[in-house]
Amino acid sequence: MTARDGRPLRAFASENGVWRYPVKAEDVSPLYLEALIGYEDRYFYYHAGVNPIAITRAANQGLRNGRVVSGGSTITMQVARILEPHPRTILGKMRQILRAYQLEWHLSKTEILEIYLSYAPFGGTIEGVEAASWAYLGKSSKQLSHSEAALLAVLPQTPSRLRPDRNPEAARKARDKVLKRLAENNIWSSIPIAEAKQEPVVTRSLRIPMSAALMAQRLRNANPSKNKIESTLDADLQSLLEERLKNYFSQLPERSSAALLVVDNQTLEARAYVGSLSFGDEKTLGHVDMVQALRSPGSTLKPFLYGLAMDDGLIHTESLLVDAPQDFGDYRPANFDPIYHGPVSASEALQLSLNVPAVDLLDRVGSERFAARLANAGLPMRMPEGAKPNLSIILGGTGVKLEELVGAFAAFNREGVAGRVRYAKQAAHSDRRILSPGAAWMIREILETHKSNTQNDDILDTSHRKRVAWKTGTSYGFRDAWALGTTPEYTVGVWVGRPDGTPMPGQYGAITALPLMYEVFDSLPRSDQSVLRTEMPKAVKAIDICWPLGRSVQETEAGLCHRQRQGFALINSVPPTWPDRNARVWNAGQLELQIDAQTGLRLSTDCKQTHSQKSLHIARWPSLTTPWLPISLREKTRIPALAADCTEDTLASMETLQIDGPAEKSTLARAPNSTQPISAEFRALGTQDKVKWLVNGQWVADTQAGQKILMKFDTAGVQRITALTDAGAWDEMSLYVLK
Repeated sequence: MTARDGRPLRAFASENGVWRYPVKAEDVSPLYLEALIGYEDRYFYYHAGVNPIAITRAANQGLRNGRVVSGGSTITMQVARILEPHPRTILGKMRQILRAYQLEWHLSKTEILEIYLSYAPFGGTIEGVEAASWAYLGKSSKQLSHSEAALLAVLPQTPSRLRPDRNPEAARKARDKVLKRLAENNIWSSIPIAEAKQEPVVTRSLRIPMSAALMAQRLRNANPSKNKIESTLDADLQSLLEERLKNYFSQLPERSSAALLVVDNQTLEARAYVGSLSFGDEKTLGHVDMVQALRSPGSTLKPFLYGLAMDDGLIHTESLLVDAPQDFGDYRPANFDPIYHGPVSASEALQLSLNVPAVDLLDRVGSERFAARLANAGLPMRMPEGAKPNLSIILGGTGVKLEELVGAFAAFNREGVAGRVRYAKQAAHSDRRILSPGAAWMIREILETHKSNTQNDDILDTSHRKRVAWKTGTSYGFRDAWALGTTPEYTVGVWVGRPDGTPMPGQYGAITALPLMYEVFDSLPRSDQSVLRTEMPKAVKAIDICWPLGRSVQETEAGLCHRQRQGFALINSVPPTWPDRNARVWNAGQLELQIDAQTGLRLSTDCKQTHSQKSLHIARWPSLTTPWLPISLREKTRIPALAADCTEDTLASMETLQIDGPAEKSTLARAPNSTQPISAEFRALGTQDKVKWLVNGQWVADTQAGQKILMKFDTAGVQRITALTDAGAWDEMSLYVLK
């Protein structure tokens, strides 16, 4: 298999173990052809297969010296012996002459010469000038110097004796013999011949190309009848990244492996392909191609979900989402980082890779529909037999391939068009739209401007690097670490893990795969990305959004705009904040109440006294965000108490949850001489629903209504205890824990 510029990446031996690269005459250096014909057969283009003068001269020399001095064989006769070996006897020579005449009768001079170029013996298992040039000189036969051309021209005479890797001095003398004859016959002038004689004969050990080994094996299996496969890879980049990968993994756990893929966005041609850390290494299962392996994608599918939701008109970049403990039937997702953030924008939720907002969004888009859209674009999800896509797929509960992820991720720099990665020059294009140009642009903007929420922010300084839209992922149990990135020119995918599926604790996408992904981008050719960057599509507009309602600033009353956000949305698509999922009375949105103009108390439809009424508009936040709101915003959403003379309305039935436990702002200390953690008992009163308990924003447990919970505190300081129900009822208290 060759690189895109013709350089061999990996060579496969024939059935009998021979290394051979078939080559055309125009693909070989003219210097070599001049040296070969000038030394071996000056009259090659004039005789009919046999040179009678040379044969006669060889016979006379043999009779005078009693041994073979020169063979007298033409190139055509040597091809005849290559195709049909025969003993060195008079009968064998006659048979060789007959075959030479037959070759000249049926083939052109060029065809005969190309057989020699491809099959001549060059020592050991090396056949043909191209294979010999790479094996002995490390270059193509198209790039030979005068000295190198002369050396390779003489090697087939006695290849075992003249091999430069074993007998450099014998090889030098044979080369000089060729140069002398070329000078005598005025084929080369004196200056290049003198320079060629000064050039030392290389003693490079014989090396068979073994780059991009797994991709070469893959293409060979797909094209078993082809002698030469032209790939799309960049030879220099491939070699550089293979070396970088080995150096990068010197500090990672044993049996770690990796795969990476670099794709040109314009053509979706692969420029580098590393299927394993070390091909052939048994410990790391180096024979397993992880570019094609099915692995859990972790969170890497989230950008596609957010983009699809934008196309569906469900969200824009600053839509208000809820990051709080939630149940989706029997499914309870948790964030990778167990801390919850309460109200977050869609862009923040994607940048921080929050799990609960993503599951909530997938529940609204539909799992099966999401899976079908990705499959249509070339990113199918593999589920266990008989299973259907469910909410877990957005957190990695499915199987995908690295090459499919890369082909889809490129869509963010291809105006929403994904496609199949191409490895061979003749491979067909297969493009499918996955997102609209506007949604793809907005997702790319989000992924380009986010900051990693990892411990390696100080190590991974991106301020002076290329502008990359990236997403990481980590599968359950630390089995797969992912990083995908795209620029206007290239898309890069990196997988790190163990091919046998065993965990790598502490190794996750942002800390293991992301730095490697940036090393790959650092290795790519630099260009002016601003020339390639696409401007904001006409289908996208910049917007100022008001929280909590989610409407534009222009459409929102001044008093109802609690927070203002700047972002992007598709034209004619500014969806409001979603209604609460499980709240029975309290619901996100705008509420209009009638209140007493003097007292401010709420009025119902049935009041005994006559009141001076006025309307009150309240912008309500999603109920589950309330514990994360500052006191000032809670006050803005507070519903006034009901006037005493009015009958109860639906708002009066809202639950008022109360935490029963230690007193507010009390101090907890360990019992004297005790080594047990400091603990306290709590329960939630005033609700019939299941209660979620959080400490400092981190979920710790669920209890049934009225059920007690014993909380243990391992850290000292202020502890914020929150009780919360899906219906929106909540209460909060603070304690201080001593060391």
